[in-house]
Amino acid sequence: MGWKQTVSVRLARHTPLQLGRGRDGRPRLVRRPGRLLHAPVFLFSSVRSGSTLLRMILNSHPAVYAPHELHLTQLTAKLDNQYVTDAMHELGFSAEELTHLLWDRVLERALTRSGKKILVEKTPHHTFMWSRIARCWPDARYLFLLRDPAAIAASWARARPQLSPDEVHAQVDRYATAVDEARRALPGHTVRYEDLARDAHPVIRGVCEFLGIEFDPTMLEYGRQPHGTIKAGLGDWTDRIRSGRIQTPRQITSRESLPEDLRALAVRWGYER
Repeated sequence: MGWKQTVSVRLARHTPLQLGRGRDGRPRLVRRPGRLLHAPVFLFSSVRSGSTLLRMILNSHPAVYAPHELHLTQLTAKLDNQYVTDAMHELGFSAEELTHLLWDRVLERALTRSGKKILVEKTPHHTFMWSRIARCWPDARYLFLLRDPAAIAASWARARPQLSPDEVHAQVDRYATAVDEARRALPGHTVRYEDLARDAHPVIRGVCEFLGIEFDPTMLEYGRQPHGTIKAGLGDWTDRIRSGRIQTPRQITSRESLPEDLRALAVRWGYER
């Protein structure tokens, strides 16, 4: 994590200021605009780590709205020419801040429509922009979902058979490294997929305590609740998630095929060699 990310995140979380840029392009401190969405929860994980399962369980709680993957990286405010760029800069808005306002409005509106009070967002790709999310919503809370990197790689290989083993490992390493950086930089609550799949009751109870809500045992029967369209691009689309039941994780026989960096990360996360 670079020092600029560290400074930006700490400024956003602990002061009413954020790093911006003046019309001359130089960095400067600016007052952070208010947000409509309060204390959103972001779930940071690699792909194929069980994030869809966790989001459906949480979405089954009467107070929690956990929608499908939202892909905010592709939802942007665009300044088409110099006139509008100058006009927005005169108001103190960069293209990034305008995009943040758009994200905030969309998520706040979606939460309001749901009739619930807590929003949990789980797009794995958002893990790559964890510092930006922390700047956008300084009061955000974070869940970190870990899974054995060997299991992630095996699952990703099944989901993307067109990828070579090296490509699979490179993509898994990228996601896992981003999760590791976010987890070291931001306060939050960590969940292991293996624990969730083997005995969900205490795991979800712990998540509910973190969110400040009462645990509801019916959450674990997530298949009884509507969760929107299930298809590729919006989350897990496989038969295991469609079953509506929490299933035992597949066994991993070896991590020896993993590159050294991923093996080291597995050890750091508590997965033995």
